Amino acid sequence: MKYIGVDLGGTNIVVGLIDMEGNIIKSYTRPTIPTRKTEEIFDDIIDMCQILIEEFNLNLSSLKGIGMGIPGEVDSKKGIINYSNNIPIKDFNVSSYMKNLCKKVNMDIPFFFANDADCAALGELVAGAGKGCSDLVILTLGTGVGGGIIIDNKIYSGFFAGGAELGHQTIVHNGELCTCGNKGCLEAYASASALIRDAKKSAKENPNSLLNTLADNNLENITAKVVFDAKDQNDSVAITLVENYIEYLAVGVANLINIFKPEVLLLSGGISKQGEKLTTPLKEKVVTKVFGNDLKTKIDIATLGNDAGLIGAAMLAR
Repeated sequence: MKYIGVDLGGTNIVVGLIDMEGNIIKSYTRPTIPTRKTEEIFDDIIDMCQILIEEFNLNLSSLKGIGMGIPGEVDSKKGIINYSNNIPIKDFNVSSYMKNLCKKVNMDIPFFFANDADCAALGELVAGAGKGCSDLVILTLGTGVGGGIIIDNKIYSGFFAGGAELGHQTIVHNGELCTCGNKGCLEAYASASALIRDAKKSAKENPNSLLNTLADNNLENITAKVVFDAKDQNDSVAITLVENYIEYLAVGVANLINIFKPEVLLLSGGISKQGEKLTTPLKEKVVTKVFGNDLKTKIDIATLGNDAGLIGAAMLAR
């Protein structure tokens, strides 16, 4: 039995043929071109699915289904994309449209979809760092902070659509303004953007900091990696920045552990590439914040990278 996974992003559409173990057999990529009509995007997706089916001469009965990961708020129960800011899509009945489209091209295959971050969590559970677990939380530390929750091997997104917005838990009352419009969100403190924001301010205030040297004295060259690299070279300004960053991240992680007590909590995204330089001090801080100071949850780094969403989307059809 095989599955087709679709990872719909603001920049690219990736469609792949996936086996039962979560291995990618073959994938194709096309630009999303989000400015075009929503229907044209989904027409493209079906075309890519057909190419895979024809290339491998697949009998439709051997395909369990098509699963799609979509950015934004999706209501899987009703089959509607409520809102996607990256593409942009609003109040689109994707289930109905795809069902009718599949019939037109004689592809009578079950269709499933979920939020892309939720799909990434499912991918890690099936074929990544969470393999063998049944309960998992993933926190993505990138431009923003996203996440996904798996409970008893199933995606959890709340009774109403749009749950698992893990980056928008409030960790500082009336704190930094977040991109969502609220103040004090985890995203405003634990995203790569937040670390870069604070690093630019500190570099400007401390011209002798190694931050400036590593950025060629151009604040716009400062990245999260530059901050960690300066910290590794014992720059006092960078050390403070990283310690503060991990402290805020620990608050968010401890909150999630206190609420869900998952088997494993995974970190993904650009900052997670710091590996043990991130997880070791993070664990030390989290253990002081979880209830009873009893940390049973394994905190680790996600392993599938950009493939997690594609694999997880395919696994929606399991």
